[in-house]
Amino acid sequence: MVFGSCEKFVDIVAPNDQLVGSSVFTSDRTATAAMTGIYSSMMSSYSSLLNTQLSTLCGLSADEFKDYSGLSDQQQFYQNSLTPGNNQVLSLWKSTYSYIYQANAVLEGLKQSTGISNEVQRELEGEAKCFRAVCNFYLLNLYGNIPLATSTNYQTNDTLSRSSSILVYQQIIADCKDAQNLLKDDYSFSGGERVRPNHFAATALLARVYLFMEDWKNAEAEADSVIGRPDLFTLSADLNQVFLANSSESIWQMEPVQPGINTREGNIFILNSFPNSVALSDSVLTAFEPNDNRRTNWIDSVFVGSQTFYFPFKYKIKSGSPVTEYCMVFRLSELYLIRAEARAQQDNLSGATDDLNQIRNRAGLSNTTALTQNEIINAIQQERRVEFFTEDGMRWLDLVRTGQATAVLGSSKNGWKSTDSLYPIPLSELQNDTKLIQNPGY
Repeated sequence: MVFGSCEKFVDIVAPNDQLVGSSVFTSDRTATAAMTGIYSSMMSSYSSLLNTQLSTLCGLSADEFKDYSGLSDQQQFYQNSLTPGNNQVLSLWKSTYSYIYQANAVLEGLKQSTGISNEVQRELEGEAKCFRAVCNFYLLNLYGNIPLATSTNYQTNDTLSRSSSILVYQQIIADCKDAQNLLKDDYSFSGGERVRPNHFAATALLARVYLFMEDWKNAEAEADSVIGRPDLFTLSADLNQVFLANSSESIWQMEPVQPGINTREGNIFILNSFPNSVALSDSVLTAFEPNDNRRTNWIDSVFVGSQTFYFPFKYKIKSGSPVTEYCMVFRLSELYLIRAEARAQQDNLSGATDDLNQIRNRAGLSNTTALTQNEIINAIQQERRVEFFTEDGMRWLDLVRTGQATAVLGSSKNGWKSTDSLYPIPLSELQNDTKLIQNPGY
């Protein structure tokens, strides 16, 4: 496995994402800079997990985007014809493992340090474990069984084989639970800004993990914990305020760092001329019920000659300052729909529809007409589709985890194969680590 030059990622002076030996972990200030530098690094690059790349590539793999890039690597995602030599496949893999390496370096530095206060040490350990868990979650669900890197030992990391999904999920759950115990349940440590994970960010991730594992009881319990704090989290009544910085619905957001833009999603997705990357597919446009306010508030269009191109408009600002929007990582509506699905699977149908209707009513829709367990589960999946479109690959991940990818995409994507539901292990990784085995179909 290749980590590039990740051995040095935090510099006390500049830049903040370059590590300079153990001196980083000698004070609260420099140790905190090591952790926040990882977030800045992720937000400064397109080739990173939570900064548009995931939304774009997974949206193309699913049925959310049309590709106008003219780039063969990106077109492969749209056509579900990925090859192990695809540079975007490598970039997504390599950058995410780079962030895992950096989180591991923070954890090791904290363990060896004697110059950091107990309060800050607990906070940074919790953040690093929550962040590592997020990275492993996406790698696992995009690539299948993955190498599980829990240290910075390059000799070990370079020869890791793929761990089973059970073992990876065990590590993710352990990291989430540690983070829950270590992190505060408010935002006092980040100056009231929701730009660093707290106890409830770890809880939101854990609820999602249990959902994907079909552990319905625990998924419901973790979602309950977040929903049960209306003093911190409420659904934004105005759909146009959901993605504002520190909105009442946000649990964890990433703060933009690039000059001249707010979020990269807004910068790339919002169109004012012919698209040079992506535009929304017809499948997204026809997915909404009549009078769904998300269709009018979260989608916009541009006319170019005789053509109309539609684009996501969850983030409203393409460029300019001041920064008023942050990139969303977790938000409250997901927890309602996690709990709805978990309840439906446990045959608590009234509880499931209550949660489902919270999201429908907020969008201006009447209560669901679904009655049976199967109808309610299908209604929840449909709600997830229109609530989370073009957000961090949620549509793609839902199609894969529910086993619906072939049924949905097989009829609309030429050449679709069931093995397309996992991305290929990058060719260069296979060449560098002979213990890695390629996914079927590649």
